[in-house]
Amino acid sequence: MDFLKVSSKSSPASVAGAIAGMVKDGVPVNIQCVGAGAVNQAIKAIAIARGFLIPTGVDISCAPTFSDIEIGGESRTAIRIAIYVHTISPQTTTPPIGSNASHEKTF
Repeated sequence: MDFLKVSSKSSPASVAGAIAGMVKDGVPVNIQCVGAGAVNQAIKAIAIARGFLIPTGVDISCAPTFSDIEIGGESRTAIRIAIYVHTISPQTTTPPIGSNASHEKTF
């Protein structure tokens, strides 16, 4: 399985463009990150890509998993993020459940 590899130095806008392009082309999108900075950039990219796609009638969601990988002969733990594609109709463009600011909590 191929992955978009995101690092802490990756541009979220560039990764978002890649995600949106792959979604539009019908290509499965899987992202691999090692480290907190890389995960941060990947999540920002997913949020940006979602903004690109929603006006076209496509929404995305994601599911993270852990994976043990080998880099330079060392075992590391990566976060792999699968992107799921959902077709939306114009009447379902209301904000997602839980987006009401009065009910949000900061942890």
